Amino acid sequence: MRNPFHLVIHALLIAGSVFMLVPFLWMVTTAFKNEDEILKTGQRIVILPDAWRPSFLNGPEDEERIRKEAEHRQAWADLQSGKELPAGARKPSKPFETFDNFREVWDKQDFYRYFLNTLFVSITITVSSLFLASLAAYAFSFFKFPWKDAIFMGLLGTMMLPQQALLIPNYIILSKLNWINTYAALIIPMIASVYSVFFLRQFFLQLPKDLFEAATIDGCTRFQFYWKVVLPLSKPPMVTLGIFTFLGSWNSFVWPLIVTNDKELRVIQVGLSYFNSEAGTQWGPLMAASCLTIFPLVVLYFLAQKQFVESQATTGMKE
Repeated sequence: MRNPFHLVIHALLIAGSVFMLVPFLWMVTTAFKNEDEILKTGQRIVILPDAWRPSFLNGPEDEERIRKEAEHRQAWADLQSGKELPAGARKPSKPFETFDNFREVWDKQDFYRYFLNTLFVSITITVSSLFLASLAAYAFSFFKFPWKDAIFMGLLGTMMLPQQALLIPNYIILSKLNWINTYAALIIPMIASVYSVFFLRQFFLQLPKDLFEAATIDGCTRFQFYWKVVLPLSKPPMVTLGIFTFLGSWNSFVWPLIVTNDKELRVIQVGLSYFNSEAGTQWGPLMAASCLTIFPLVVLYFLAQKQFVESQATTGMKE
């Protein structure tokens, strides 16, 4: 028989998981609703779109509305087939289809361009950051040079600076370099990360120093040891750090908004903000765009889940 305490813990965890998933469920279902359905949910809690909801959950007002929608769809189908409208009848508008919000996002809003821009910028930043951070962490872990500890502590000190305080200096530097409104402005300032150096250094310190000494005696160069020994042994933390870096770049909003003006360089998070206007928020397209935005992140996490968990279990903080 299981410990009752464990059952209570599991019940609390399941309840917490459901509570955390409700906003995501609302986002996904809202992406498949038309504007009338979305605004109607302010009167009562309606999670599922009308097209997905079982008939036994419908009330009398729902049955009447569904009947009118069916008549409207039939009138539209008759119009498309060439039938003449009855005298005095008004031309019906195109009825809402389940994937209309996604079509509007992908076609009318050039979301595919935002998606490709974000994918290119995020992958470039992730690969470059991992390479540079692993080289720096390798040097701080295996090499001896003057002021090594002082330099490392100085780097850690820069993590205390708020990013908002660096926006204007960084913008001025990029302006002097004529990099504003270019991919270089989106990528280059983001590829150096002190946190990444610190994270990898803590793992590299756990690697046996005997490996480095034996490889040196066998004629292995320092870069060969880094490439053929250190990196293969560091796959879990590298994958974990890659996930963090990719997520940070994918969700970046303020910096891309500041350094780019051209629509062709717009990234996803900036594109999402354009669904809010003075006329109000387009909830259906906004939720559809949000679903498309988080889908690659969910897939990435599930693909790298094993390495992520292994890294958290093996990466220590010892010197």
